[in-house]
Amino acid sequence: MPYSVNLPSGSGQATLVNSTQADGKTYEQLRLECLQKGKLFEDPDFPAIGDSLFFSQRVPVNFEWKRPGEICKDPKFITGGATRTDICQGQLGDCWLLAAIASLTLHEETLKRVVPHDQSFDRGYAGIFHFQFWQHNKWLDVVVDDRLPCVRNNLVFVHSADNTEFWSALLEKAYAKLNGSYESLKGGSTMEAMEDFTGGVGEMYETKNAPTNLFLILKKAVERGSMLGCSIDITSSAESEVTTAGAKVQLIRVRNPWGQVEWNGPWSDNSREWSAIDSSEKNRLLHNSLDDGEFWMEFGDFKANYDKIEICNLTPDSLSDDGSKKWEVNLFEGNWIRGSTAGGCRNYIDTFWTNPQFKLRLDHPDDGDKMCSVIVALLQKNRRRLRKEGLDMETIGFAIYEAPDDQDHQGKDFFRYNGSKARSRSYINMREVSERFRLPPGNYLLVPTTFQPHHEADFLIRIFSENKAGAMYVHENTLQCYQPDFKENISCVHSKHFDAAPKKHKNMLFLAYDTDRSGRMSSYELRSALNAAGMNLNNKILQLLGLRFADENFDIDFDDYLTCIVRLENMFRVFQALDKQKKGVINLNMMQVKLFFFTFLKM
Repeated sequence: MPYSVNLPSGSGQATLVNSTQADGKTYEQLRLECLQKGKLFEDPDFPAIGDSLFFSQRVPVNFEWKRPGEICKDPKFITGGATRTDICQGQLGDCWLLAAIASLTLHEETLKRVVPHDQSFDRGYAGIFHFQFWQHNKWLDVVVDDRLPCVRNNLVFVHSADNTEFWSALLEKAYAKLNGSYESLKGGSTMEAMEDFTGGVGEMYETKNAPTNLFLILKKAVERGSMLGCSIDITSSAESEVTTAGAKVQLIRVRNPWGQVEWNGPWSDNSREWSAIDSSEKNRLLHNSLDDGEFWMEFGDFKANYDKIEICNLTPDSLSDDGSKKWEVNLFEGNWIRGSTAGGCRNYIDTFWTNPQFKLRLDHPDDGDKMCSVIVALLQKNRRRLRKEGLDMETIGFAIYEAPDDQDHQGKDFFRYNGSKARSRSYINMREVSERFRLPPGNYLLVPTTFQPHHEADFLIRIFSENKAGAMYVHENTLQCYQPDFKENISCVHSKHFDAAPKKHKNMLFLAYDTDRSGRMSSYELRSALNAAGMNLNNKILQLLGLRFADENFDIDFDDYLTCIVRLENMFRVFQALDKQKKGVINLNMMQVKLFFFTFLKM
């Protein structure tokens, strides 16, 4: 249930957040209920049981769930401010999350939103805490009780170096709840958590194939408040260069979330290189570099020893330009459904064209330029939560084509004879793939895909442009445009071109798509077959038809094809009857469309 809260910055602005509790109650409602009843909160949505810990194995040791007051005498939520030293890894492979939390502590206002500071174990304590995360273009308020997994009175997972401080352990629990279990946090990309903390957009650089100005890019990332991944932790760009023997040396400070293993090469804590610089400079730098896994490296050594750098921009301002930009954003949600819209990458030309397609119109070049800057970010949804069902991250990517002027869903031949103008650098099994492009003004077609066909997932696409750009979800003469403020998608059903096809014509249409004369046609060809019969349907409806009539091999036999055609004819006649103004277009929300289709398809 959405509700407004004040931003932690004290600006007086309000922002919309969504309660994640099954009963729809907010943190304040639940806290007050507990205080009135004189009971500590016990979260029914994330209970203190083994299933909240692991989904693929039994709990390996005798865990006990304890509240902080049972672990120490005087527990505190935050002691002396939240810092990167408050994050010590436990017995869970989520160092990617810890690196993101460490970076979060360097951004005070962002931290206060994710970790509301007006919580404590003192007055008003009711055993309940809450945290806010960004998910799929929404801010969610996640509440947890403060029962934490322990072994012999020690926290098993994330904990603070101060055993009386508990904000980091409770933050990890809230993030585990968001993703279904603690085990769901094993393995991941720092970028994923940084985006969930900010709603920002990520960029990744491979150190072995980095631009020549990578160090400058990192300095600008720090100056603009971006969050840095790969366990990189720079508090200010002024700390990143020193002068030795009259020459500038580029240094970078790294923190290992495990807090134990450090770099022992040049510029490590006790290396001889420090003796060659000014003593005050040495004291300033080493004072901030702690002996708990945090260390300095010369930038060349860093690139040689690390593979990639992840930068999460709070706004997608270019880190290679000097000026700050205000970006326009278009956002769409979609899905890949096997048998209809899960076409796979361009390697699978027979099905690639059936993937969802998005039209992008770039009319206005960047200020003072002839090209248009665009960032495309493709994000697959809810994959961590689906791990307990045997699913994991899909391998995803996208391609951008120069589009014709029409607004139709492009068919197989278009992609057979036209190469892409831009694309993601690779297909990869990460939650989000994002790329920055410079394109000339014009019309473009964006096609997001999984690598292999028949793989299902829900996705979110964010398209950032420096100047306002037109964007739409292409639905074969039916255009559906999603805006974040709308609760429902509006679908236009076109009926003016529909004529019932004679039975002989239906037979010929089926034979045209039964290419191997097996008595079956691929369900991916259903769109083309229906178009030839005068029926133009959007992706949602095609997905329903595929689920209803296709078999396990994504084929439709002749009898089911005829049944589908006849029922669609009857449904279109109903639509024509509803078109009282004879305009040939009926506006229905998606729930009404689904109701019509379920009514006709189940007969």
